[in-house]
Amino acid sequence: MKTYEKLLQENKAWATGKLAADPEYFDRLAHLQTPEFLWIGCSDSRVPANEITGTQPGEIFVHRNIANMVVNTDANMLSVLEYAVNHLKVKHVIVCGHYGCGGIKAAMSNHDHKQVLNMWLRNIKDVYRLHRQELEAIHDFEQRADRLCELNVKEQVMDLAKTSIVQRAWKHEQRPDLHGWVYGLKDGLIKPIFEMKAETHIDPLYEFDDL
Repeated sequence: MKTYEKLLQENKAWATGKLAADPEYFDRLAHLQTPEFLWIGCSDSRVPANEITGTQPGEIFVHRNIANMVVNTDANMLSVLEYAVNHLKVKHVIVCGHYGCGGIKAAMSNHDHKQVLNMWLRNIKDVYRLHRQELEAIHDFEQRADRLCELNVKEQVMDLAKTSIVQRAWKHEQRPDLHGWVYGLKDGLIKPIFEMKAETHIDPLYEFDDL
């Protein structure tokens, strides 16, 4: 059996098991999606949002990219954010990074990762530059990378707050709260790093006055 065929076989077994436990399971999912959370996570295969949070399909709306970035020119991410906030009415947006992130470590190097990855990683390099003094006081590379994971999550949460999507929802509906978390590959635990409640004031330069 080829590896991809095993995925299809496991899917059939999973669906059969779900129906055996709850004959109406898929019918409910097909007609309703009311997640309370938007999860912006890393594409890393070791960090599946539903599994590490113990949630079921339909409970978390998920967007993933390399190093869980909130890039203000990323139409993919912004489309997900727009839909989650304005149509699904999520109450919480979570940016979840993870220790040992390959994207973070790549951004800490001076290697040429070719044009597209270079463009993406430069956003993480900008976070490093903002926090250079703190980071370069950490001499151990792994510890420095872990701290950059935390600082990157914080900056991505702040970038969420800079969007008109979030600010409009804050002004008119007093939601969503924003959360920055980091997941530990070595212990399976999520560490809360940063939080912004709805209607938090940010640098006035980024605040819209006509929403």
